[in-house]
Amino acid sequence: MSYIICEGLALAYEGRPVVKDLSFNVDPGDYMCIVGENGSGKTTLVRTLVGLKRQMSGRIIFGDGLTKRDVGYVPQNIITGKDFPATVYEVVTSGLLNGMGIRPFFTKDEKKRAENAMERLGITDIRNKCVRELSGGQRQRVQLARAICAAGKIMILDEPASGLDPVITSQLYGIIKDLNENDGMSVVMVSHDIPSAVRYASKILHIDPVSSFFGTADEYRKNRMGKHFLGCTCDECKGGAV
Repeated sequence: MSYIICEGLALAYEGRPVVKDLSFNVDPGDYMCIVGENGSGKTTLVRTLVGLKRQMSGRIIFGDGLTKRDVGYVPQNIITGKDFPATVYEVVTSGLLNGMGIRPFFTKDEKKRAENAMERLGITDIRNKCVRELSGGQRQRVQLARAICAAGKIMILDEPASGLDPVITSQLYGIIKDLNENDGMSVVMVSHDIPSAVRYASKILHIDPVSSFFGTADEYRKNRMGKHFLGCTCDECKGGAV
């Protein structure tokens, strides 16, 4: 059964409709990238999926026993503030809080989970550093480690590579792909980099005000919309309209 099923969604940003009649599903093991031009509603969609916004209409159905404790969320620029006082370790372990209930302390297994996440992301050596002292790439790794601690079944990321250089971006994509393939973590990721999205993802959701696309990455490559945004130079795509 699908983790998330969306049927006929209509979304608005600051009262302005940005998405209409959007339908798609996220299944166990999926790696779905959400792409589209600026202002198309990508961030509005993921904020709706994690419960930070409400849809105007349509349905979002959570299946296969999915709960909030199963979802790790990486929003845009959550810990970039100059006055943010927490250490790397404190930020990473904050991902465990949602599953603790009323317990005041982390268990041995929870601490081990945080240690493993930091080791996997290569940030163990900066565990005691204040996040405001970190580079952009380091901050994104901290956010991802926190999401690993929070996620049980699915991770939702909003442009995690935004502002990073190509080398760091490639490393980040590789880590996320490894989580998907080797840990069985379902991934929903907003990306402005359509070629990389198509390279790594199993599914593509391209949001467009006129006609959106949802299907496999291979189907997207063959679709007129996909060909256009991937830079196809055939006569059909050079004609303009998607």
